[in-house]
Amino acid sequence: MAEKKKLNIGLAGYGFMGRTHTNAYIQADHFFDLKFKPVLKAVCGRGDNVQDFASQWGFESVERDWRRLVERKDIDIVDICLPNRLHAEVAIAAANAGKMIICEKPLAMNAVQGAAMVDAVEKNKVANLVSYNYRRIPAVALAKKIIEEGRLGKIFHSRHLFLQDWTISSDLPQGGTALWRLDANEAGSGVTGDLLAHNIDTAIWLNGPVEKVSAITETFVKERKHNLSGRMEKVSIDDASLFLAKFANGSLATFEATRYARGHKAKFYFELNGEKASLSWDLHDLNRLQFFNHEDEGIVRGWHSIHVTDGEHPYMDKWWVPGLQIGYEHSFVHQVADFLDGLYKGQPASPTFSEALETQKVCDAVLESGKTGRWVTIG
Repeated sequence: MAEKKKLNIGLAGYGFMGRTHTNAYIQADHFFDLKFKPVLKAVCGRGDNVQDFASQWGFESVERDWRRLVERKDIDIVDICLPNRLHAEVAIAAANAGKMIICEKPLAMNAVQGAAMVDAVEKNKVANLVSYNYRRIPAVALAKKIIEEGRLGKIFHSRHLFLQDWTISSDLPQGGTALWRLDANEAGSGVTGDLLAHNIDTAIWLNGPVEKVSAITETFVKERKHNLSGRMEKVSIDDASLFLAKFANGSLATFEATRYARGHKAKFYFELNGEKASLSWDLHDLNRLQFFNHEDEGIVRGWHSIHVTDGEHPYMDKWWVPGLQIGYEHSFVHQVADFLDGLYKGQPASPTFSEALETQKVCDAVLESGKTGRWVTIG
């Protein structure tokens, strides 16, 4: 067997997303026939336990400053798992240094930053990807295939949810290592950028561009203690965000995201209704796709549950025998595999920075509409 070309990974950030990305680099080479082999060369972080993380996961070295990571000649791919505030600065520096880039979602704090990131990767001609991992759950990829085959016909409606409940307590502080998502200066927005960005990306991928939106947003807890200052400070993120949307294909949609839906830890759900059929998917049952085909014979017409574990289903031929399930972490393994396969074939894996910018524009429009109470046209 020919020796694979090694690609050295420089991971910036080692929290929850840093762990998921690292696991994906380790597993992808075991399960997929790839021409490149990821090497865990360096992890960058300022926390006291970054060295422990490096030892546990097998990184060869540690950096304390992301600038040093980007400057290193032995780093091929910079993987950005940092708070949103740093995405643009790190990505632009990495692109200017000629590095390939994988960046956690959302692309940036706003579309202006996102456009600068797109300019940088295109100017420097470096491969790039934004980590909208839910595209790569097999049941979601199967939904994409069904829609592309025309099985739904003309699409009329879609509805999209992402519900959590972890910020309901007013005693929960904002800011700092684990709670930067509650600090607008670090995150840019609340559930719009953190949760709805996933819904929007998936919706665009399945159903095409969004034309205009009308939104309402709310911050339920107005002040929280800040972990860094120790003072009570105004909360500027959106705790809940709901909007109506019209797509370029004429279909209508509803979107809702909140961290105040008691009883829901991560309910990510979508449903699309077409002239011939409908389909739906729920993260809580991620290996099943629900499908209704109006063309079925009347006596058996109804919603069918497709257990997406067969070798003919997307990605599943790389895993176990039919009937045995995979999980959330596998979507990141598929992401790494697609990115590396795209490098070999010269076909960029999606979504690129340019594609993810469209989601960022919708997020910006939702926030603007939430403030003005008006419909906002995208772009």
